[in-house]
Amino acid sequence: MRALIVIDVQNDFCPGGALAVPGGDEIVQDINALMADFNAVILTQDWHPAGHSSFASSHEDKNPYDMIEMPYGPQVLWPDHCIQGSMGAKFHMELHQDRADLIIRKGYNPKIDSYSAFFENDHETPTGLEGYLRTRGISELTMVGLALDFCVNYSAVDAAKLGFDVTVRQDLCRAIDLNGSLAAAQDGMREAGVALT
Repeated sequence: MRALIVIDVQNDFCPGGALAVPGGDEIVQDINALMADFNAVILTQDWHPAGHSSFASSHEDKNPYDMIEMPYGPQVLWPDHCIQGSMGAKFHMELHQDRADLIIRKGYNPKIDSYSAFFENDHETPTGLEGYLRTRGISELTMVGLALDFCVNYSAVDAAKLGFDVTVRQDLCRAIDLNGSLAAAQDGMREAGVALT
């Protein structure tokens, strides 16, 4: 059984959004076209409360993209984005949401960020996605979405560590590429056994 995992195709990650990924909207139609090829479609949705600890605005004298040390490790500080219930947190209007079997919301704990579809950034607190996939008998995952070097990367590496067969369709992702983050993510995914196509 095969699942398509569509990572964070939300307004704030598309052009004009608070944390826009260049070309983030260009992949939507091709992702829609791919959905019919899979036994299951799962969407992830960044879903932050206002004042989230990963927002630069929550830290005095800090700017977006600064790095800080959190109890769970290093954390990039982001512009305020994907705030629960906001227009920015909604899926891109052209994404076929009605095809989704499951929507996983992440990043809703105000004290910890969550890039991966499987774990929060402490790499311990699960989202529940692994259990869902196992009970459905799904072993092969194809990942697409935003951003390739952050949430797609973390999701793919975690999935591979959990024993899933993981492919990332790079043509259906876009990256932020912050200080070489894209090349580092691609190397890390390959080392984890993720197929990059």
